[in-house]
Amino acid sequence: MTRLSPTTALEGLPWVPSTRVAALRRLGLLTLEDLLRHFPRRYEDRRKFDRFPDSPSETAVCLYGVVKKTSYKRFGPRRIFEAILEDDNGGILSNPITLRWYNMPWVQKMILGGHRLVVYGKPRERSKRLVIEHPEFEVIEDEGGVSLHFDRITPVHGAGDGLPVHVLRELIHHALEETDLSAIPRLWPEGRGGTPFLPDVWRAVHFPVDMAECEEARRQLVRDVFFGIQLILCSRHASVKKNGGFARPGNGSVWQRVEESLPFVLTDSQRVVMDEISTDMAAPHRMNRLLQGDVGSGKTMVALRAMIQAHESGWQAALMAPTQILAEQHYLNFRRILDPLGIPVVLRTSSRREDSVKAPDLFESSPSGPSLVVGTHALLFEGAEFEKLGLVVIDEQHKFGVLQRTKLIERADAPDVLVMTATPIPRTITQTLYGDLDVSILKHRPLGRGRIVTAVREVERLPAIVDFLRVELAAGRQAYIVYPLIEESEKLEVKAATAEFEKWKALLAPATVGIVHGRIDVEAKEAVMRDFREGRLSVLVATTVIEVGVDVPNATIMIIEEAGRFGLSQMHQLRGRIGRGPEKSWCILLHDGATGPALEKLEVLEKTLDGFEIAEADLQLRGPGDILGTAQTGLPSLGLGDLLRDADIMSEARRVALEVLAEDPELRNPAHGLMRDYVSKNAACQELSAG
Repeated sequence: MTRLSPTTALEGLPWVPSTRVAALRRLGLLTLEDLLRHFPRRYEDRRKFDRFPDSPSETAVCLYGVVKKTSYKRFGPRRIFEAILEDDNGGILSNPITLRWYNMPWVQKMILGGHRLVVYGKPRERSKRLVIEHPEFEVIEDEGGVSLHFDRITPVHGAGDGLPVHVLRELIHHALEETDLSAIPRLWPEGRGGTPFLPDVWRAVHFPVDMAECEEARRQLVRDVFFGIQLILCSRHASVKKNGGFARPGNGSVWQRVEESLPFVLTDSQRVVMDEISTDMAAPHRMNRLLQGDVGSGKTMVALRAMIQAHESGWQAALMAPTQILAEQHYLNFRRILDPLGIPVVLRTSSRREDSVKAPDLFESSPSGPSLVVGTHALLFEGAEFEKLGLVVIDEQHKFGVLQRTKLIERADAPDVLVMTATPIPRTITQTLYGDLDVSILKHRPLGRGRIVTAVREVERLPAIVDFLRVELAAGRQAYIVYPLIEESEKLEVKAATAEFEKWKALLAPATVGIVHGRIDVEAKEAVMRDFREGRLSVLVATTVIEVGVDVPNATIMIIEEAGRFGLSQMHQLRGRIGRGPEKSWCILLHDGATGPALEKLEVLEKTLDGFEIAEADLQLRGPGDILGTAQTGLPSLGLGDLLRDADIMSEARRVALEVLAEDPELRNPAHGLMRDYVSKNAACQELSAG
């Protein structure tokens, strides 16, 4: 039998019904290889189904039964379809279970009395009945496909409208039978470690004999994807080092004056990182470096040192912040340090344009514009003041997209790029999201910072907490009271924050209380933040808009209400707004009877201030997408891969990619045949190449 090329179109194949082509196209499945790379979402062991449950459960069950009765009801705009499913597994009768769908009338056309169903979902108690709401289901219409759908480890692929799960399974089975699987390139180079290739890896991942075989096939396919990702990232990193760029060594004269004027001593960690960055900038290639520093570790001074080195070398430097509040804060911090020395810095945001004093003998602006500029990201893309841009510092990189960073690197003046984040990032994510960057890490908090004590308390303790807060405010301290963002309705968020604001004003009188949240306009928000920063407000009731960069050394108390609704890393970022002065600070995490994992999450913060430990715990709890926000992370599609579960594969893939590139530098060329194969056969690599 002559097998078909993986690039063969599905449309026109005799075993692909013409009525299914449109549905396949909607899923992006156009060729045989597309079909084979449409991997299962999960597997069901249909050699033995779960017994029908007697009680509700948080664990999903997979049941096989017969539909004894169906009903369709209307309650106003709501339409409910129900099917009563009884056990048909080995003739052992048990309590029936109700399957229920809301406002999905098409399900009524698919499920009839007497149908045999496989269903998957969590049983819940509703009106003294066990109900599975919106279960995944599969209608078993005949005995012909029993060997494919039953008595085996059965794959469940993501299906769609017009393409039932069992039909898609049959199409993939056909594709395995008729495709020349040897023509699908294996990306991982032979002899580079790892287990030997499974000869039948595609069959094993779709229709495994057992879960051990399935896992081995999955890991080998993940290894291919991760290797392709790392090959492109490492190639991009090598290209930045090799191509373009200018040496910007500086002479240290201006920085020496700055450092001598500082009212504090730099940490050893700051000095190490400053040396790394200075060496990069002095080399005749573009710097492309990530600076990770836990909250309060002194990243801003590192950024200022780099910006001054750019100026000393005759270039402009810009610091880009994600919000106007943070840009203004950086500007004011720089002015406090630079104004006494007569060194100018300018602020450029959508609503404010300010210049500080300058001394021409020390710090002349270049003909194309000012030398040190702080602003929001918009200023870099307007570009009016930058004709000789030597350094771009991007603060809180995860608030921007990867494409914005790439656009900066491609500027004709080839600026050095330093991206900073106060969100500690687990190593596997760093290798993926920032794999094309060198990495520096600030490990120590500056000397003279007060200790932060974190306490988990139930909401019933609030009266005692209020008494404590009154005492601290009377002593001249300031406090944040933070409420979670209610994502379902920002209007609800504002209403709740306003109500709490009035409550706190009454509780804490005569202390002055302000409020800030995401629906206040920019100017009003800035005014409130300025009043708090300058001490005219003692208490700030806020949502997460204060998460990044707000620096008020006199703020020593933070109360986080409904703390269980936040992620670990987010609460750690919020906590970083206190403890920025010499006084002891307190962070109080309030909850309303949290138990189990929710309470364990809060206790992690109680035990440690180490952001990297917290980031690892958060990764375990929530996964990378929820931590970083998938819309802004630039994380490529990982196929069957998982950054947490497959961390060892990612590290191995990076090591092998570096080895391969060292042996064959021509692979850095995107036009190289093998590199074209990686990109064309790998969705993740396509995304990275496009970015």
